[in-house]
Amino acid sequence: MSYDIYFLSRLDGQSWDEVLEVMEAAAEHSKSIPTRLLEAWDRIVPQARTLLGEVEITEYEQESRDLSHSGTGIDLSVFGDEVSITVPYWHAGDDAEVVLGQVSALAAIVEKETGLTAYDPQTERPLTETPPEGSIELMSRITEDLRSRYGG
Repeated sequence: MSYDIYFLSRLDGQSWDEVLEVMEAAAEHSKSIPTRLLEAWDRIVPQARTLLGEVEITEYEQESRDLSHSGTGIDLSVFGDEVSITVPYWHAGDDAEVVLGQVSALAAIVEKETGLTAYDPQTERPLTETPPEGSIELMSRITEDLRSRYGG
């Protein structure tokens, strides 16, 4: 389970639900990463390294790119024309605040370089409209719940 952020392109008048439906339909048709996203990726990676430190990069031909930070579990992926950030429910309290701050900073970089909008499906609104306290509380609560159920 992970806290997810999707990067979406929304047309004027289009609801977020409609944008998500289009994204899900497009996901069924895997394709190469568009040139504009490959170029953005090349600009994002050095900025992500500055933000997170050492990261692992995985590239698969023209179909996917992945940036992983082992210390936090933050993962930035590009698959076809889909871009997302995930972070596992490992963090609670102050740790969740720090990690979600890094997620927000990485999302801002991705937004700047791609022109896409970071959308938080947990709160059903753009990340910039999501109060950090709500995200921190949600991550902390789910992390603690998972720990109590499965040990850890």
